[in-house]
Amino acid sequence: MSASTHGYSVRRFTPERGVWSKLMARDSIVRRLDWVLLLTALALSAIGGALVYSATRNRTELNQGDPYYFLVRHALNTGIGLLLAIGTVWLGHRTLRGAVPVLYGLSVVLVLAVLTPLGSTINGAHAWIVVGGGFSLQPGEFAKITIILGMAMLLSARVDAGDRLNPDHRTVVQSLGLAALPIAIVLLMPDLGSVMVMAVIVLAVLLASGASNRWIAGLILTAVVGALLIWQLHVLDQYQIDRFAAFANPALDPAGVGYNTNQARIAIGSGGLTGKGLFHGTQTTGQFVPEQQTDFVFTVAGEELGFLGAGLIIVLLGVVLWRACRIARDTTELYGTVVAAGIIAWFAFQSFENIGMTLGIMPVAGLPLPFVSYGGTSMFAVWIAIGLLQSIRVQRPVSA
Repeated sequence: MSASTHGYSVRRFTPERGVWSKLMARDSIVRRLDWVLLLTALALSAIGGALVYSATRNRTELNQGDPYYFLVRHALNTGIGLLLAIGTVWLGHRTLRGAVPVLYGLSVVLVLAVLTPLGSTINGAHAWIVVGGGFSLQPGEFAKITIILGMAMLLSARVDAGDRLNPDHRTVVQSLGLAALPIAIVLLMPDLGSVMVMAVIVLAVLLASGASNRWIAGLILTAVVGALLIWQLHVLDQYQIDRFAAFANPALDPAGVGYNTNQARIAIGSGGLTGKGLFHGTQTTGQFVPEQQTDFVFTVAGEELGFLGAGLIIVLLGVVLWRACRIARDTTELYGTVVAAGIIAWFAFQSFENIGMTLGIMPVAGLPLPFVSYGGTSMFAVWIAIGLLQSIRVQRPVSA
């Protein structure tokens, strides 16, 4: 099956052809995968498993007396995430494009469910649905994906069809309306960290789509005004306001709201160049840094693996972004470019925010480090994103 996209002949890989025929084809899915991207993401998850184990093996109040409790679950989450990535590649981003209305509707329903009695508060954020058996779901993570897919579908429809060179104003308004609904719901939770990521995604998607610069400038101005209104209207919970206050003045309450950041910086600084050795971090063993398996997992790397080990994680994250940028560059369809750009912005900002808050250069926002932090929903979401990137690469024009 072939289609024309901006003058190129595109070979479409669709589920109807069957897995076997795909694997046996000359340009099979397996041959065209970005193995550097895949192996780098797996390496990050493997490093994360070691760090999560180090942070939780002595936490009997959390691991139910089993030192391998979090390690096993982290490996299970990674395995499920990898299967979701494989399923995403097999379906293809173009097939998912047709299912966007359904996926978006399910995403909004799940996010809304958090505001009902089904929602639960974990670590101060009312952003979870506990589904039983110790498992929980954070719908905001999936909302990031549906915002990317939904906006890309709207912004690229007429451009990929050859009707226009850039999205028109009406299309931009429609895409912003699509993103505004889940963002507003997540803000009501309130989950400020996820809102920040979503806002960056929206800006990146518009930039990649070729929307007018006036829209970009207008959105930035709106975001600034909106942030001031949110602050004045007390939409945020007090603990979130305190976090920003502690970021602005680290000496404000070092034993209270500033405790996490201060302990994180002590742990990272004590690691020196090569670290104290994996599983030998005194700050980690002494449980001085809260939430080390999730939001503050980078502190384990800083203390136990030192500057070199922590730097390796940053380099690997950079490799993921580099390969994603290549995929975005090489595709000739606007839809694929916009989807890849949204994922790049998501991974880049969330990584910067997570690492930055442990170093005291960003406010604490409760965001996990992609692929590394412990967490089921976040792990599933980032691996689905990897599947989308791989699908864009696999289905790019044969001539590329």
